[in-house]
Amino acid sequence: MRYITLIGLLFSSFIASSQNVQMAETMRSEGKIYVVIAVLAVILVGLFLYLITIDRKVSKLEKEANI
Repeated sequence: MRYITLIGLLFSSFIASSQNVQMAETMRSEGKIYVVIAVLAVILVGLFLYLITIDRKVSKLEKEANI
């Protein structure tokens, strides 16, 4: 069941990406694609930093609980 879901998601993402080629070309020609990439990069970096912070806090609590 898990493999069927994975194959379905991969297939649907392939179809969706092939339909948006014209939009991507337009954004690239106007220079807007770089703004989109920069925003996505900032969001991902923020998420990773948040996860690292949460991991450190959980590790600290685990060490205090073992004492």
